[in-house]
Amino acid sequence: MSADTLRLVVRAYRTMAYVTGTMLCILVFICIPLQIWAHNDKPVDIVGTTHGILYIIYIVVAFTMTRAVRMKITSPAEVIVLAAGTIPILTFVVERWVTRTHINPALAKAAATSSEQPVLH
Repeated sequence: MSADTLRLVVRAYRTMAYVTGTMLCILVFICIPLQIWAHNDKPVDIVGTTHGILYIIYIVVAFTMTRAVRMKITSPAEVIVLAAGTIPILTFVVERWVTRTHINPALAKAAATSSEQPVLH
């Protein structure tokens, strides 16, 4: 995989991790209390549905990222990455962890590989 493609996949993963995590926090910490104490179901319906759709996109993007950085299939790390969108705040923590342990080494390796290839004019 080229360095540019890897950077694109990583950017998509990071974006979806933060968007999905933010929507889940809004759902859990704002909308559900509104549903319980204010008897207002509308925010839960809207934000819950939005989070559900975003989580599906997150799963696809996160799985693509795990393949791009060559995580082992069904390894505990991959399972944690894919499940992170179901627990509030966990996507933020997992994104930072994955960046340090898997993404940065993969980006460094891809950059070194691409710089070693000769440029043809």
